[in-house]
Amino acid sequence: MSGDGLGYHQKRVCLFELAMAAAGTDFRSDKLWDMYINWERDRGQHREVTAIFDVLLGVPTQLYSHHFDKFKEHVRNNLPKDIMSTSDFLALRAEVVSGEKSANTAEEELDPPGGDKPPGTVAVVEDEEDLETEKLRERVIAARQEVHVLNEQEVSKRWNFEEGVKRPYFHVKPLERAQLKNWKDYLDFEIENGTHERVVVLFERCMIACALYEEFWIKYAKYMENHSAEGVQNVFRRACMIHLPRKSNLHLLWAAFEEDQGNVDEARRVLRDFEMMVPGLVMVRLRRVSLERRQSDLVSAEQLLRDAMSVARTPEVVTFYAVKLSRWLLKAAGDRDRARTVLLEAIEKDKANSKLYLNLLELEFCADLKENEENVLNCFEQALTSDLSVDLKITFSQRKVEFLEDFGSDMKTLLMAYDEHQQLLKQHMASRKRSAENGDTLRGDELDEKRSRVDDVSTPAMSSAVSMVTAAAAPPMIPTLPTQTTDTQATQAYAYNWYQPYNYQSYQGTYPGYTNPWGYGPYYPPT
Repeated sequence: MSGDGLGYHQKRVCLFELAMAAAGTDFRSDKLWDMYINWERDRGQHREVTAIFDVLLGVPTQLYSHHFDKFKEHVRNNLPKDIMSTSDFLALRAEVVSGEKSANTAEEELDPPGGDKPPGTVAVVEDEEDLETEKLRERVIAARQEVHVLNEQEVSKRWNFEEGVKRPYFHVKPLERAQLKNWKDYLDFEIENGTHERVVVLFERCMIACALYEEFWIKYAKYMENHSAEGVQNVFRRACMIHLPRKSNLHLLWAAFEEDQGNVDEARRVLRDFEMMVPGLVMVRLRRVSLERRQSDLVSAEQLLRDAMSVARTPEVVTFYAVKLSRWLLKAAGDRDRARTVLLEAIEKDKANSKLYLNLLELEFCADLKENEENVLNCFEQALTSDLSVDLKITFSQRKVEFLEDFGSDMKTLLMAYDEHQQLLKQHMASRKRSAENGDTLRGDELDEKRSRVDDVSTPAMSSAVSMVTAAAAPPMIPTLPTQTTDTQATQAYAYNWYQPYNYQSYQGTYPGYTNPWGYGPYYPPT
């Protein structure tokens, strides 16, 4: 064979080997295997054909029985010495000859040889050669029979899954739930029972039909984490840059993986590019901030939060980032004064947002109360003179009384706070009474909503430290910018309640629990 011919042959072999590595374990790869076998047979490479069959007979494919029949035909149509390597042929022939000698020895003991050889000896010798060849063929087939039986069992385990694949091609039309469940169950089965090569091939098949379902891309990436970092990157790159370029969860996972691998610049690029494609996602901006914080780049982290505040389109979003920036300055940068300034500036722009007052109160309360009592009282005063609803003002007034009772240094201030609180309750009750007399009563749903606001703020919750840790550990599930936020939502999100509640909802007929003028029953057990 010429040099060019040899090179062509090597290229074809290389292409077939690449094809087998990529799809040879696919359940429906039978046609590919047949092409490979026929090409080698046409070239007269019978030993290579046998080597291919040795691999194929152990691969669960749809036409597994057809391949075994083809192998038996291949053995019967060729001499054993032509389809086996020299070493394998000699070893097998030695076993056959050894078996024949043992049989002949036993026969000679029964009928000792003597006299002249009978006529037709040459024909007998030829028959013996044919008999030996047949025995070799039977041995070759029998050696693969056990592999075929085991392979048949593996095929039966996968047959129902394959029957459940109704749409193996890509289409924008959503898949049925049964189809999605079948793919998931099939992948789980193969991960548990199959080889790594089979799992990868099945994932690639799945990604054709389920290319628009991010859960399968995530499942693929998580599987590859235990085998190849490059494989994980390839999965995320295909998912995020081709099939699902606007899915935030995939991009966040990709960035997290790159950061975990030490590829911080790549993680920055992933988050930055995605934010440019889909601007305004809170979780992406917060992830960028946390990445810079973990890299000890506090200047960049702070700037990212301030930039988010400057481009925010609604007061609610500005408030959200103001709270985040204030807490970041307090906890990460250790700058209480700047954190306070951020909240005070935000309050000037959004005076009716209870979330800002709650966070300002939390900030002041975390300091040394002996030195910071004035700032805490100023915070209460801001809330009580703000545009908050009367119900919320009553709650803040009640907390002010609690704070002075627990930590205040001046009894006169406590008495004044108590008197102001009682006056606020009386004014509120007078207003409700006038409305009732004028027939302008609240509707039931409005009354329930107002009471729920009060209950949300006054319900006992975890301590501030625990709530902040919980908030920091919460999973990244904020997919979009916050929209209109009610006071109830604000108090639920930032439930900084340090004191036990006061049941004041039927004072003078409407706030029960004020039978004791100070209402400190929850602090002291009954005698």
